[in-house]
Amino acid sequence: MTTGVLISQIFNGLSLFTILALMGIGLAVVFGLMGVINMAHGELMAFGAFSTYLTSLFFLKYAPRLMDIYFPIGLIAAFCSTALVGLVLERTMIRYLYKRPLDTLLATWGLSLILQQAFRNLFGPINVSVPTVSWLRGAWNLTPQIGIPISRVFIIGLTLFVAAGVYLFFYRSRWGVRIRAVMQHREMAGAAGINTQRVDAVTFAVGCGLAGIAGSALTMIASTGPSTGQQYIIDAFIVVVFGGIESFVGTFLSAFAIGQMQSMFELFLSGSMAKALVLILVIIALYFRPNGLFSIKVRK
Repeated sequence: MTTGVLISQIFNGLSLFTILALMGIGLAVVFGLMGVINMAHGELMAFGAFSTYLTSLFFLKYAPRLMDIYFPIGLIAAFCSTALVGLVLERTMIRYLYKRPLDTLLATWGLSLILQQAFRNLFGPINVSVPTVSWLRGAWNLTPQIGIPISRVFIIGLTLFVAAGVYLFFYRSRWGVRIRAVMQHREMAGAAGINTQRVDAVTFAVGCGLAGIAGSALTMIASTGPSTGQQYIIDAFIVVVFGGIESFVGTFLSAFAIGQMQSMFELFLSGSMAKALVLILVIIALYFRPNGLFSIKVRK
């Protein structure tokens, strides 16, 4: 194995890590904090990707000279539009299913099928791609044989930025205090004057918005289609459970570990076998650490 191949695989693992981390952080909010098994989380990621795609079409048609700024705007549009969808879902469906995990799983699975068909009707069955802005084209050449795409470096930076933003929101803001108070003891939080239903809606919307950011980042790596979300939803759940359901740090580190393991295994195995081997190792680890590798110790 040459050094160039090894570095290339490590970087491919980092690329997978970015998507898993962005998906996992959003799912850690919805599943880890709220206990909602959202099987439509992958389709919300695809919704964010399609929002970025529509933003690129708008700029191509009405403002082609401003194409260099479409992606940051598409990123913001993906977060806002997906968060709005999440808010509507929480108000109209999810709030009636709290503490009913099986019903939530079935309802959101049905929602995922509806969204997939809606994507097929609106965008067609063929995957779509977005143009890469000029400042994200090209690569940084570490050696004459090894080049690192600038777009993927940007996504790695975006992942770190989003992770820092989530931490500040949940641990350094008033809304974060309210959210953590409600998740730890809903009755006491309500008695202290916190509007628990509003907190539920905001928390679910933020988690969905993070899925939208993951979808927007995905457009820089791969094309987007109606079934794109299904390719990542299981991996996202594995990341959250493996890292520790209520641990953001665990989710982040778990995404990194899984991304690197899968990338390295693909040197010797096919993609499907590499995924299967990662899953086997995760199952073995969870046998000894059923609450995840980085679970938070709390008094029950």
